Amino acid sequence: MSDRLDGEKSETVAWRTPRWLRGPRPESVPTLIGTAGAVVGLLNLAAGMFPRFRHSRVHALAEVLPGAVSPLAAAASIVVGILLLLLAHGLKRRKRRAWVAAVALLPVGIAAQLVYRHSIAGAVLSLLLLVFLVRHRSEFAALPDPRSRWKAVANFIVLGGVSFAIGMVIVSSHPHKIVGSPSFWDKAQHVLWGMFGFEGPVGYTHKVDYTVGYSLGALGLLTVATTAYLAFRPEHPVARLTADDEQRLRELLAKHGGRDSLGYFALRRDKSAVFSPTGKAAVCYRVISGVMLASGDPIGDVEAWPGAIERFMEEARAHSWTPAVTGCSETGGQVWTRETGMDALELGDEAIVDVPDFTLSGRAMRNVRQMVKRIERNGYETRVRRVRDLEPAELARIQRAADAWRDTDTERGFSMALGRIDAVTDGDAVIATAHLAPAEGEEGGPFGDLKAMQHYVPWGTDGISLELMRRDRGADPGMNELLIVASLQAAPDLKIKRVSLNFAVFRSSLERGEKLGAGPVIRIWRGMLVFLSRWYQIESLYKFNDKFQPRWEPRFVVFRNSRDIPRIGLATLQAEGYLELGLPRVLRRRKGTEPQPCAHTAEAAPPAVEKVA
Repeated sequence: MSDRLDGEKSETVAWRTPRWLRGPRPESVPTLIGTAGAVVGLLNLAAGMFPRFRHSRVHALAEVLPGAVSPLAAAASIVVGILLLLLAHGLKRRKRRAWVAAVALLPVGIAAQLVYRHSIAGAVLSLLLLVFLVRHRSEFAALPDPRSRWKAVANFIVLGGVSFAIGMVIVSSHPHKIVGSPSFWDKAQHVLWGMFGFEGPVGYTHKVDYTVGYSLGALGLLTVATTAYLAFRPEHPVARLTADDEQRLRELLAKHGGRDSLGYFALRRDKSAVFSPTGKAAVCYRVISGVMLASGDPIGDVEAWPGAIERFMEEARAHSWTPAVTGCSETGGQVWTRETGMDALELGDEAIVDVPDFTLSGRAMRNVRQMVKRIERNGYETRVRRVRDLEPAELARIQRAADAWRDTDTERGFSMALGRIDAVTDGDAVIATAHLAPAEGEEGGPFGDLKAMQHYVPWGTDGISLELMRRDRGADPGMNELLIVASLQAAPDLKIKRVSLNFAVFRSSLERGEKLGAGPVIRIWRGMLVFLSRWYQIESLYKFNDKFQPRWEPRFVVFRNSRDIPRIGLATLQAEGYLELGLPRVLRRRKGTEPQPCAHTAEAAPPAVEKVA
């Protein structure tokens, strides 16, 4: 540590070359090239869409070329322009394949601009970009991202619509050479037929029909070719937890699992793991929309965390992913920021109940006590058991009920959800169930007398963490309170000393904003959170957790810089299941094992929401 500090001091004292003489920073070169690529792409697109100049220095040379060359050059310029626009984002992210494609396309664009539009300025800009790409080729070494088939459908819809719009501009960009006065519908038909390689109803003079036809055909071919490429390209491996990784993680959790209540959620099957060189620590992550999203603290020995974090950052740099951490503890946030130089922001608080201190007595617990007593008088009974102690038939019935009671089309949960109920691999987990015997003469429901269930995963040897809450919508309100109280009361018999409940986002802001003397800023922020609670359970989940008088442990999000926060937020929403970017539901194949929702992410509704439902 002292060597590092001494080095920083000496570097600060030493004279440096002024910033304006040093040129762009290495990390800004890909961004600059990506922006330049987008500009050159627009120039190529404009050069192909609009007619050439009648007088230019290369006009005489172009006139002696065969007649089909000029229309083909127009079509090539359009295709190169669109592809450069598509590649601009990949260039900004230092993707090697984007660099290769751009270097191959730019010479074609230069030739097309000279032949069709006779644009020397556009050709020179393209040439400068090509030279710059070749000079900085070492900057573009990032590996490909994981792939998904839905991108082919998105490409067909988006690029097809863009191609149609460009085609309408091309058809209308020769007003003085159109035969007659075709209507908008005639032009639209001409674009659609032209994209499929057929002649449309619009006629032209001076052989303009060849230029328009080749350009429309190129747009259609580009749309079909890129869609086919995305649909049939070989699959790049998506992050999945291998059997060997899972075994190594379980060994680390057996030694250090009691440190973090979210540690067991690292065993989700849709995560991947990187280990420290010594194998004593690991970071689990998932890549979503270019964000390498880790959840919770690193697993294992705290002394080995820096090695695992370094491997995580190396993997992010290799693929040019945006590194981020969601839901880490205060200790984890300190290590992440110290080792990586990233920033941390408090995201919310986790509610933890210490079993020896829990009691239903007292004025503060009156509402919970009355609700539980009322439900018990209605005939409900509860059972709290380890998953390994359940009979296979009963466990299967609970699993079917949990799937049937899910009230969303997509599963929710990532950082605080396990995604399964398994007596073999997760036998130490705890299941709490609520039962109501049917009245005399009535038949039981499709799941017998089962009315609600909760699933808790292990937290070391003496703790559990709430993972899943589901209930029959026909059951009495208050099932969640009933089962949480039953779990806390049964905890001593199961040798459990602490229970982690839900995660409340921005809890401290909600708490400070309602206190006497709160400032205007915190009051405005609280008002915004209360407003958003109409759609997302922010305030209601905090109030629900607060009923059990827990202690609050802060959780943080770690990010590289402020401009990455929107991307990280979008990736987190996708990971947690609140935002889905994929195939339409009717086109998706149902998977056999899907991630289960998470109580921490408010999948199960607290009482305020139960009444609305």
